[in-house]
Amino acid sequence: MMLKTFRWAFAATALGLAAGVLYGGWTAFGIVAILAVLEISLSFDNAVVNAGILKKMSAFWQTIFLTVGVLIAVFGMRLLFPVVIVAVTAKLNPYDAVHLALTEKSRYEQLVTDAHPAIAAFGGMFLLMIFLDFVFEDRDIQWLGWIERPLAKLGKVDMLSVCIALIVLLITSFTFATHAHQHGGAHADKAQTVLVSGIAGLVTYLVVGGLSGYFENRLEDEEEREREQPKPSAGTLVGRAAFFMFLYLEVLDASFSFDGVIGAFAITNDIVLMALGLGIGAMYVRSLTVYLVRQGTLDDYVYLEHGAHYAIGALAVILMVTIQYQINEVVTGLIGVVLIAWSFWSSVRRNRALAAAESETERADSVSVR
Repeated sequence: MMLKTFRWAFAATALGLAAGVLYGGWTAFGIVAILAVLEISLSFDNAVVNAGILKKMSAFWQTIFLTVGVLIAVFGMRLLFPVVIVAVTAKLNPYDAVHLALTEKSRYEQLVTDAHPAIAAFGGMFLLMIFLDFVFEDRDIQWLGWIERPLAKLGKVDMLSVCIALIVLLITSFTFATHAHQHGGAHADKAQTVLVSGIAGLVTYLVVGGLSGYFENRLEDEEEREREQPKPSAGTLVGRAAFFMFLYLEVLDASFSFDGVIGAFAITNDIVLMALGLGIGAMYVRSLTVYLVRQGTLDDYVYLEHGAHYAIGALAVILMVTIQYQINEVVTGLIGVVLIAWSFWSSVRRNRALAAAESETERADSVSVR
């Protein structure tokens, strides 16, 4: 079952890693592998959410999401979006950006390096908002309670995450950015670039969140309308409800794609390696969604969502720091991998402890009955 579900992901892995070696040797192989793990880890909770919604849909709409959705997710967000970011920040058209990346790598790297403060500020703010909104939310299951409990209390203050993000942006723009890349222009220009790009990242997050909320509300309205019909479908959603659900899933997937793509810029500026690594990761996320729909077993690892968001927070900080300082991409990638592995192991230990407690309770009940 697992082999059949993940066969396309395995094939994409083999082809992507082989292409990485041919493109840039074993260093490129390692970067592609790290990017793939990063994309999988950051999008794991997205796969869980997708599976929970997708199982309510008819077979037709499931097929649409897993075919058209793959085209949008892999080719749209993971392949084209990095090119668009580079093209906009380096003031090139997309064709020239790809052409330079493939034929004049040294010039392309220089353009991306010059544009890095804008990319880092935009991505850092977007990722920081995802992290802050997560840690400021009061939730039943807590991983690092000594951190999450006080932060959840602070989160009751309205717009606190936006205020903190703007404070971080202001500090960054007037410290790191004014001393970064001396050859790139005047200090004031650097500060202004970082400030404007950071605000753009913050606005993008708010817009994506607003669209997700809009489609979620429409989805709830359509579900309620279908429940009131005299002949509801047998456990699945069709018609307008399924259509709005499809749109909602695509917006959710796009929002989760943002953190993977933007986080990738903290690891490498090479859009070829980025496309290979994120493409592999996206295929696994899609396969994982199918697996969860059919099996529904992996959502027992309750701390994985926490680990993914802490990894997002770490990438946000790293992106802001890289405005001035260079950080090895392998180190950057491994931070996220370590956090995900830690959260996975914590989930396994939690499940074992719960199973042991349940077994002890059953044993005690059987003794009392005797």
